[in-house]
Amino acid sequence: MSDIFREIDEEVRREKAAAIWSKYSNVFIAIAVIAVVGVAGWQFWQHQERQKAEAVGAKFETALRAARDGNGSEAESILTELSASAPAGYRQLARFRLAGEVGKRDPAAGATAFDALANDGALEASYRDLARLRAGLLRVDLLPYAELRKALEPLATPAGNWRHSAREALGIAALKGNLYEDAGRWFDAIVTDAETPASLRQRVELYLTLVRGGAVETKN
Repeated sequence: MSDIFREIDEEVRREKAAAIWSKYSNVFIAIAVIAVVGVAGWQFWQHQERQKAEAVGAKFETALRAARDGNGSEAESILTELSASAPAGYRQLARFRLAGEVGKRDPAAGATAFDALANDGALEASYRDLARLRAGLLRVDLLPYAELRKALEPLATPAGNWRHSAREALGIAALKGNLYEDAGRWFDAIVTDAETPASLRQRVELYLTLVRGGAVETKN
């Protein structure tokens, strides 16, 4: 008897399934088609985006190669295009690199380009600070120490991500202005910082030799 009831139950389920399919088959087929088309569309979109990223990456490499080969105008042209139209990541890289390339031929213009990055609220704070540092480095030979100090001293704090380079730039600017006490203070801060890179520490030892020697007097 149990076999008979099981067969009847299965037959009822088959009839119900057939009735549901007969009534909603078009809906099921439409859902299946939409799913297939959606997956295909997603894969196509990913493929297109990957191709775009590869094209942008190739352009960026071309700009870097042009810069290495001394063709600054070509590098600037490509980087200008990328900084305006590339995806966010490459656009940011292109803007930084473009400002650096401009700074090679015109330090004041390059510093201004880095200022624009430093004031861009869409960038993370660490990148804005990096832009401030790069602008300050380009102005070491353009501004007196007092003005440069206003720009770079906030980056030279013990917790600053870019403190090593900021301190070096401030020390050099003070040294150029014959402000040996200030120069010594910045160079000492570098030497006594346990996280100072070894190469910078060695370089600063040479600066400190100049500081200890003091101003050189010339006789007519």
